[in-house]
Amino acid sequence: MANRTELRFLLNGKDITLDAVSATDTLLDFLRIERRLTGTKEGCAEGDCGACTVLVGRLRDGTLTYEPVNACIRLLASLDGCHVVTIEYLSGPDGRLHPVQQAMVEHHGSQCGFCTPGFVMSLYALWMENPAPDATDIETAIQGNLCRCTGYEPIIKAALAATTMGSPAQDALNTERQAVSARLGALSDGARVELSKGNSRAILPASVDDLAQALQDYPQATLVAGATDVGLWVTKFLRDISPVIFLGHLDGLRRIEVTDSAIEFGAGVSYTGSRAVLAQHFSHLGEYWDRIAGWQIRAMGTIGGNVANGSPIGDTPPVLISLGAQIVLRKGTTQRSMPVEDFFIDYGKQDLAAGEFLESLRIPLPASDMRYAAYKISKRRDEDISSVAAGFALRINDGRITEARIAFGGMAATPKRATTAEAALVGQAWTEETLRDAADHLAQDFTPLTDWRASSDYRMRVARNLFRRFWLEAQDNATPVRLSA
Repeated sequence: MANRTELRFLLNGKDITLDAVSATDTLLDFLRIERRLTGTKEGCAEGDCGACTVLVGRLRDGTLTYEPVNACIRLLASLDGCHVVTIEYLSGPDGRLHPVQQAMVEHHGSQCGFCTPGFVMSLYALWMENPAPDATDIETAIQGNLCRCTGYEPIIKAALAATTMGSPAQDALNTERQAVSARLGALSDGARVELSKGNSRAILPASVDDLAQALQDYPQATLVAGATDVGLWVTKFLRDISPVIFLGHLDGLRRIEVTDSAIEFGAGVSYTGSRAVLAQHFSHLGEYWDRIAGWQIRAMGTIGGNVANGSPIGDTPPVLISLGAQIVLRKGTTQRSMPVEDFFIDYGKQDLAAGEFLESLRIPLPASDMRYAAYKISKRRDEDISSVAAGFALRINDGRITEARIAFGGMAATPKRATTAEAALVGQAWTEETLRDAADHLAQDFTPLTDWRASSDYRMRVARNLFRRFWLEAQDNATPVRLSA
């Protein structure tokens, strides 16, 4: 197999070729320091504030798709074969402002101005995807952008007004789409890319099989899919993560297949990429998925990465466990599968051997006699870390509970099933009293910690209360027990 030692991508309208790239170089530093494109701002350096938002386009199965991403934690080496679009590319050749920019001016949405380029880029991505959004669409699009000036109302008004000020069909990203697709296609040579700068190494495998081989060669390498976690190791902890093997470009890890019995995801499917099919089959997951971080993180982060990093407060493991999901691990050409809950051994320890990686996930399709729910409790409604996350799945037959799968995050050193509470449910009548009694068994399943997110007592109270919330929301024609979105 041929190897390439250059990174190649498009930046706005220019071809970029780099032969010295560190595994920890970020897109934000490249834009601001190397290219002096300072419209992309440096704010939190952890993908939380959105001031660094840019668009990244990539060919997926022959279709060019653009998504907003956080440049501060997007590692430069991952951009091979991509088109990076910054705020400087939005204005026309004559300097005229883009409709989204003009609307921000006219509706006083710029406020102090620091966060404005990031807001514009998120709204630009929405404008391209949905030319006639409503207020809810807009609020969802800017979940990952924080403003601390005069608030969001003028920004939302600007986003609504932008729909009347121009057509996405005339935008450069649409009029140039065919030409850009051809340029990106020419960059795709099917080679493994091996980059270095000093002692730092970054590897982009040519395929999933090549990934398996690369991990055989470098079993202690850091695997990076979306970098929504690893990116902070770089920007906050200044860790040396070399050598790094990047996964986000591998189409073989981004497949989604719905069979007669299950939904099968490649481990590299992003939160954004998985939402539609999950919401189609599990109606309770649409809103839950929208509570995971902001749009930029959902576009970058992957389901496989959220499981593989083993965090006790990951958003997806409790839900996946409740749904009876399985994962497939691979080392070389050998695969093995296990239930998601068996993957987590202890805090920071997963059942993953050196040279092994998470290749795919399998979620059984819903059954008609099952009742499902997923809950996330956090200090902020949007774009916040979970204090407690929960997934419920109960099978009800003839008024009795015949099966129960209930899992929590934030209650132990790992995502974990509430086995004692489950046992208290099985065989009992489907009543509010049964749910309340089962909730009292949680103290036998969990001894949660107190930290800056929540106290032990709060977590236990919330977990117990979620049993009652599940009961109330499971009633026919029940009103959801939650704050209005």
